[in-house]
Amino acid sequence: MRALKGVSFELMPGEVHALLGENGAGKSTLIKVITGAHAPDEGVLTIGEEQLRSLTPAHARALGIACIYQQPALFPDLTVAENIGLRLKKPAPFSVVKRAAQREKAIELLKRVGAEISPDAEVHELSMPEQQLVEIACALGSGARIVIMDEPTASLTQKEQHLLFGVVRDLRANGVGVVYISHRLEEIFALADRVTVLRDGESVGTHAVKDLTESAMIKLMVGREVATLYPPAESEPGEVVLSLRGITCAEGGVHGVDLEVRAGEILGMAGLVGAGRTELARVLFGITPADSGEIHLKGEKVSIATPRDAISQGIAYVPEDRRRHGVILEMPIAHNITMAVHPVLFPGTWLRKKRESEMAKDFIRDLGIKAYGPEAPGGNLSGGNQQKVSVSRWLATKPKLLILDEPTQGVDVGAKSEIHRIIRELAKEGLAVLMISSDLPEVLGMSDRIAVMRGGTVTAVLPGGADAHDVMSAALGQNGKEVA
Repeated sequence: MRALKGVSFELMPGEVHALLGENGAGKSTLIKVITGAHAPDEGVLTIGEEQLRSLTPAHARALGIACIYQQPALFPDLTVAENIGLRLKKPAPFSVVKRAAQREKAIELLKRVGAEISPDAEVHELSMPEQQLVEIACALGSGARIVIMDEPTASLTQKEQHLLFGVVRDLRANGVGVVYISHRLEEIFALADRVTVLRDGESVGTHAVKDLTESAMIKLMVGREVATLYPPAESEPGEVVLSLRGITCAEGGVHGVDLEVRAGEILGMAGLVGAGRTELARVLFGITPADSGEIHLKGEKVSIATPRDAISQGIAYVPEDRRRHGVILEMPIAHNITMAVHPVLFPGTWLRKKRESEMAKDFIRDLGIKAYGPEAPGGNLSGGNQQKVSVSRWLATKPKLLILDEPTQGVDVGAKSEIHRIIRELAKEGLAVLMISSDLPEVLGMSDRIAVMRGGTVTAVLPGGADAHDVMSAALGQNGKEVA
């Protein structure tokens, strides 16, 4: 099977050209061809006036091609200034590093991208969004003519996203061509001039963004209408499964949280970055246990001091960063799915591979995981299918409460629709679901009720029919509206 088949793509100077497609459509392979990581079997690359059959990474950089990946490729034990310096100038043998000049250049470039980061900080001390801004500073400093941005806002705060958009517009104004890859269609409409859509390794069209609607763009990507991106609720919430009273955790910055989640209910959790949503999830799963307050599960007071306690009490947690905490990429799907239930699945000394394989096949079928079988490595799957494997692992524990942290972050619109369907089906079967999401349309479209957090506490609980203004007002601390 070919990853790319006869793809044509054109980027003009001073243009933001979006590259869209579902996971597995060929976007990453095309980027690897442009940056010299992969050599094409056929076709021609034209950079300026130069025609090439293939590139090497070094030649691509020399031609002014820079790529900013979703996972920054920086040296963790070097400072920000040293990382930027290495990208801008290859050191000659026995040369003296002019650290003062290197530092001044780093300060200048960081200022251009609006990053409040010390040039003397070591990269491993930085958050993922800060590392991404350093990568952008490196690209600016290298004088790149072509800048490729792969899901650049996936881990950025709202403030950092606005800074990034300003940088993209500055690049366009200075004649730089920008290839922009994102699953967030609102960003495409805000930034891009043209869009090329890939499907199954082929380009299905290039269009001016102003000539497309969101539904037309989705249809180009998935080859069909996705009218049920947010499937409606089909059941009434039942008994209270989780009840929190005055939950406080100094380490996580959580304080005085009162909350209830019912069987068959999707409780969406909204709030700005840093509001305390993930920190509350970590408290509930025993990663950073509560200092005070009470947790009740189905009316019974419980103590959760470790993740083992949480699992034994019927709490499952699918974390935000699936590549670090959700799926072990080198392990087969079957191992990933069963690792949380080994004591139950294998009560004796020996692993029972047949039993493990059968369980994995059931989840592959039920959740629609696209893979050649249970032995496929997790790293071979698309982002959406990795997320389904991560969910399967915790469904195998037969939980009472499922906590989902950013369940569709970084997945394409088709996979997002599938994940939403799965979540709604789980609720229909009686599972209590606590869904944390920074995607406001997702919160509004999927939630039976919406809890809004600000400053480590719940400021409002709104009905599922609440509008975006009510949610954002509560997130900003303005006229939060409490609902019983």
